[in-house]
Amino acid sequence: MDRAPLRPGDFSAVMGTGIVANAAVALPGHVPGLHPAATVVWVLASALLVRAVVDAAGRPIDPATAPVLGALPMALMTVGAGTLLFTPLVAVAVALWLAGTLLGLVTAVAVPLLLSARRDAVVTGAWLMPVVPPMVSAATGAPLIAHVPASVRPDALLCCYALFGISLFAAVAIIAQLWGRLLHHGPGEPATVPTLWIVLGPLGQSVTAAHALAGPAGTVLAPEYGRGAEVFALLYGVAALGFALLWLAFAAAVTLRTARAPGGLPFTPAWWAFTFPVGTCVTGAAGLAHQTGSPMVATLAVALYVLLVAAWLTVATRTVTRGRLRLGGPLRATAR
Repeated sequence: MDRAPLRPGDFSAVMGTGIVANAAVALPGHVPGLHPAATVVWVLASALLVRAVVDAAGRPIDPATAPVLGALPMALMTVGAGTLLFTPLVAVAVALWLAGTLLGLVTAVAVPLLLSARRDAVVTGAWLMPVVPPMVSAATGAPLIAHVPASVRPDALLCCYALFGISLFAAVAIIAQLWGRLLHHGPGEPATVPTLWIVLGPLGQSVTAAHALAGPAGTVLAPEYGRGAEVFALLYGVAALGFALLWLAFAAAVTLRTARAPGGLPFTPAWWAFTFPVGTCVTGAAGLAHQTGSPMVATLAVALYVLLVAAWLTVATRTVTRGRLRLGGPLRATAR
């Protein structure tokens, strides 16, 4: 009997859960009990990842879900980043990063190539999924640079900046297309509206990556380059985060309008787009808050984290109740 196709949405749940844990550590200030709670959430994300990988083994890829394949490498790296934050298992974190980075480079090339052959394909926010993984590699690779031999740290840093560029420019091209389609044709089918939130992913993650890479740049490159990286992280970060907030307001307005319309907003695995992209904005704002000491940006980071947790609780509850998630069973989410 032929096996059912791979469900990339299972890995989106891993991403959305993992970022709740990772973002908690990045927040400015100290909240009693937050770190232990975040550790529990990271353990849950790790368990979901193991289950998703086991369930995915041997399943064929459905071309219709190809854009969401970027969730696989990002799930690996999200859990890998948490491994470095919550455990001493550096080797595991490196292995997950390497696997995620290699898979992410494959999706960044193969999936757009596949989409380019479909002349009738309509651009949605999901098109960003295959090109975001290299940005996640840049952000999560920065803390690993301190754990590699000193002789290769400059090359490791340059590779992370190259990954940053791969994702940034590809994402900008797709966001421009998506913006044009929205202005001329509207948001499209209600089921695709949550994918508008994916735009926040490359924006917030790029701010996070710029800040994360500025740290090792100051130690492995010449001092002037380290200072330049810090300036870039600040100026680029503020500008990109500003656009992210604009898009957040836009996506939220479209989502609310769709939910209030006849038929409402159908529940699908795309609802996980309400989580990870917002989480990247949390880590991006937190990085800027640490760099500048700005109370305003720190407050923004905390407010975005509250939004992230609320979104995660909502989507996770819907996934369990409507998707009939069973302990030890596959993660499923069906529309109703």
